[in-house]
Amino acid sequence: MAITTDLVAAFLKCPTKCFLRAHAEVETGNAYADWVRTKDGLFRSEGIKRLVAGVAPDKCVSGITATEAGRSARWQLALDFISRSEGLQCSCSAVERIPSAGGGQAVQVVPIHFVFSNKLTRHDRLLLAFDALVISKALGREVTQQTATPPLFNSA
Repeated sequence: MAITTDLVAAFLKCPTKCFLRAHAEVETGNAYADWVRTKDGLFRSEGIKRLVAGVAPDKCVSGITATEAGRSARWQLALDFISRSEGLQCSCSAVERIPSAGGGQAVQVVPIHFVFSNKLTRHDRLLLAFDALVISKALGREVTQQTATPPLFNSA
C-alpha cells in the first residue's frame, strides 16, 4: 500500500481516521467535513484560474506525472500533478517549474496547495514537505530550502 498525501493529511488530523481510510472503511456523513471539502474545492478552482491566467497556454500542462515532467522541459505549470516513489505517492493541485538562474543549477519544482482558511498551519507545511520529498525522490533531486517565502494566496 502506498502512503499518499490524503493518508498523511488524515494522520495529521487524527491517527484513527488515517487507519480507517487506509483500510477502506466507509465514511459516515459529516456536514462540517462536507462544507470544508466544498470550500476547499471552490478555493482550489479559483486559485488554479489565477495561476493559469499568469502562464502562457503552451506552458501549462495537466495530469502529468513526475516521470513525464522530467522528460519534458517545456512546461512552467502542471495541474493535477502526481508523483510516486518508494511506496510514497503525492498528488498536488499544481506544481510550478522555475528555470535555473544558470551556473549549472537544476530547475526548481515547487508543489502548490490551496488553503481556503488563508492561514497556513503546521499541518499544511508538513503536507508540502511530504510532497516535496516524494517529488525529489521521483526526480532524483535534492530538496533545498527556499531563503525567501513566496507570496501566499489571497483569500477568495
